[in-house]
Amino acid sequence: MKYKFPTSTFVLTIQGDAGVTIDNQTYEVSRFYIFHGGKGSKLVIQAGESGLRLYYLMYKANLPSGGRNDLGRLMERINPFQMNYGFTPDMPTILYEQLKQMHFLWDQKNPIQHFQAKSLFYAFVEQISSQIPRVSTRYPNIMDQVSKVIEIIESSYTEPLTLHALAEMIGSSPRSLSRKFKQSTGTSPIDYLIQFRLFKAKEMLLQTDATLDEIAVGIGYPDGYYLGRMFKKHTGLSPLQFKEKTTAPLYWPDLTSGVARSDIFRGGSGRYVYTDGDNHYHYQYKHGGSINMNRQTRTGMLLSILLSLTLLLSACSTGVASNSSGDASGSNNTSSSTKTVTAENQSKSSEPRTVSTVKGDITIPAEPKRIVVDLYLGSLIALGIKPVGTPEMNLKNPYFIESLEGVQNIGEYETISLEKVLELEPDLIVTGNPDLFDSFSKIAPTLVVPYGELKNTHEEIAYFGEVLNKEKESEAWLADYDARIADAKKRVGEAIDPTAEVSVMQFYDKGPLAFGDNFGRGGQAVYSALGLNPPADKKEILMKDQLVEVSSEAIPEFAGDYIILTADNLTLEELKSKPVWSSLDAVKNDRVFIWSRDRSWYFDPIATLDQTEELAAWFTKISGQK
Repeated sequence: MKYKFPTSTFVLTIQGDAGVTIDNQTYEVSRFYIFHGGKGSKLVIQAGESGLRLYYLMYKANLPSGGRNDLGRLMERINPFQMNYGFTPDMPTILYEQLKQMHFLWDQKNPIQHFQAKSLFYAFVEQISSQIPRVSTRYPNIMDQVSKVIEIIESSYTEPLTLHALAEMIGSSPRSLSRKFKQSTGTSPIDYLIQFRLFKAKEMLLQTDATLDEIAVGIGYPDGYYLGRMFKKHTGLSPLQFKEKTTAPLYWPDLTSGVARSDIFRGGSGRYVYTDGDNHYHYQYKHGGSINMNRQTRTGMLLSILLSLTLLLSACSTGVASNSSGDASGSNNTSSSTKTVTAENQSKSSEPRTVSTVKGDITIPAEPKRIVVDLYLGSLIALGIKPVGTPEMNLKNPYFIESLEGVQNIGEYETISLEKVLELEPDLIVTGNPDLFDSFSKIAPTLVVPYGELKNTHEEIAYFGEVLNKEKESEAWLADYDARIADAKKRVGEAIDPTAEVSVMQFYDKGPLAFGDNFGRGGQAVYSALGLNPPADKKEILMKDQLVEVSSEAIPEFAGDYIILTADNLTLEELKSKPVWSSLDAVKNDRVFIWSRDRSWYFDPIATLDQTEELAAWFTKISGQK
């Protein structure tokens, strides 16, 4: 007979045998067997001669409101409630007794007994999850390889591990390793490496006072800037936000488990009866089935335990059924913003102005005298505004360091000292981080402009000129900017082939980084200001992701005719001695511009303008023009 699961369901067979098909996959079941089906899965039972007795348990699973974001992201990647899998349990009688007790407690129809039944359900799922890895012993070749790769990653995560390198270490091909690893764990080897590195970063954030640069070196990343970007990309939080918001202990989920598959089928006659009454589901099978685990991971099962679960149980004479429609869901935060000056008296410089932001309307002093700014320092300096405080990295900006005398250090960008900000008694705070608004707004009016909201130099300078009553200054600065950029573009256009490809990269022994037009390292100058071409076959990924970690083997794919390379203490001659790099045409032909991080990192309007002219001079020089 056929049936469609109305919710996520566990089935424990206790007697008999049958052929069971779930979503077109047929398996053999006899005696004690546990299997799981997701909501909407189609079940077909072909009963054997001895029939089949079983327990059914249906449940509903929800992510707890206000819960951990990492569980939500894990749910998106590995949804245990939709997985179809099965195996012969090592300790079936324990599962059997737990189900019987759950059934008894739920039938009491008392809130206390129902609470006890839920507690038993957690224990039931934990018992199943603890037995799943043992199934992998049936497939030692696959699991030995996957386990070996995991061992390598977790013991050598600070090293330059690539998919090719990992495959070579275990005597496999990259494609085969990737397929087996994902089949067994639900994720790729490189994603596992990234998640493990970030887990180690989280440990250090919570347990030490290490700086981002120190943590980055400790987990195999080039610097704190890169770590911060990767952290935000994969967790949805900055390192500082994570440190402030996390109170629960960390755990590292063991993503390994086996893939047990058996396609043995025994046909036979059978019958299937379903009745529904008093909000209970009743299932009765005459002759039953078999199923094996299919691409299930222990991580998914552990996630089941961690989530907030709701279940209903009911039974009939030959089986026990639990009742609930099932789904698992998380929250998705979205935001929108505007950036329009709305006050009617905005032209009156002597009066405050009201500005619309992502955090609502704020009132800005007519002429703020004591501004604290984090991300947008360059724009304020361009408009002739000298703040009273800014993060430490801004104070090292070589492009306008002479304008920062007397400006106070308020900490690193990710670890701003609110006490220091308070001491400075600002009358306006300008930030690119919406998550700091609640803290900042208790000190002074806070203008929030999220990073990426202002798309280019023109938008940024014009916006701050408007809201800070510096329209004339912004117009003058942009006119000069446009003239100088036009001159630089003209010189570069005469110096190189307009179809030439230019790469923006950062040298890193463990694998370089490649950049688009929005992460510094000269990306804005090369792609936005000069309008040069990234490597054609990598344009889409570079302009979308903005920052890409490149394996050593893939360097030629990201290398253009010219390379703008961030590298500390490295000369072109030394680069020519490096494996892979020495084979690149750009390196062979001396078409590599090398600069240090303290010059390439910055991407504010002033830095972009100076970098554009510096690169234009280099392109002109290497072309032989004067």
